[in-house]
Amino acid sequence: MKPGNKAGLFEKDLSKTLLIKELLIKGLLNFFAVISISVTMGIVYILSVEAFLFFSSGEVSLWEFFSSTEWQPVINKFGILPLLNSTLMTSLIAMLVAGPLGIFAAIYLSEYASDNFKARVKPILEILAGIPTIVYGYFALTFITPFLKNIFGHEVVDVYNTAAAGIAMGILIFPMIASMSEDALSAVPSGLKQAAYGLGATKLEVSTGIVVPAAVSGIMAAFIVGLSRAVGETMIVALAAGAGSNFTFNPFRSAETMTGYIARISGGDIGYDTVDYNSIFAIGIFLFLITLVLNIISQKIIERYREIYD
Repeated sequence: MKPGNKAGLFEKDLSKTLLIKELLIKGLLNFFAVISISVTMGIVYILSVEAFLFFSSGEVSLWEFFSSTEWQPVINKFGILPLLNSTLMTSLIAMLVAGPLGIFAAIYLSEYASDNFKARVKPILEILAGIPTIVYGYFALTFITPFLKNIFGHEVVDVYNTAAAGIAMGILIFPMIASMSEDALSAVPSGLKQAAYGLGATKLEVSTGIVVPAAVSGIMAAFIVGLSRAVGETMIVALAAGAGSNFTFNPFRSAETMTGYIARISGGDIGYDTVDYNSIFAIGIFLFLITLVLNIISQKIIERYREIYD
């Protein structure tokens, strides 16, 4: 066989091998994609079926569920507003803590910190994000709550309160917002910054007037992801916010959140297929819809404000 024919056969076998590997990888990726979609659909199906049993029991209507300010399963009062209100309160407090800290930390790491300092600090932020949430719950209960009591008074601040839970949640999601925002800021082309420096702008002016506006889509997406994380947080609010529904706007009072209620009922002695038990699935699918809406908003924001650089 001529050398040219051998080379041609070798190239043919090599291309065939590469094609087989590519097909295998593609099939594997498709398989895992189908698995993830199937799991999501299964979760939605289970939540929907159990929530339907809750609403079809005849003891609660959709109107009462979304309009009543009482959540007292003992007397068949199932108004989601107290649980929703406390969930939004703790999430808002968390964002008031994590939002400014996250964006300021991201600006510092992206524009001011040296590469050596950034390489050391970012892993520490990841460690903060990896601490079990139950630790943050005990931190809120044993440190933040006494701290608030010393400032505002022991009679003003309850032992269990949404303020302490929200602050602890803010500390929890702060590293996530800082890391995602820093990635968005670092992705801004250096040419934009150099042009601003060439016009005589200071580092602060470049950071706040050029870099942050250019990365606003990534920063806003980080905020919404952090908000989604706060809405779905369980152990912190279960330990620090309280275990009884209370429709109040006072952050120093005890109030149970949606996830806190689910955790309490799931770990209790409630019988299977009762109205109380099925109520956790109605709350669960409501939480799922809230998270879904937040994710859709995040995608819309990215599409609306994303800057494309050539």
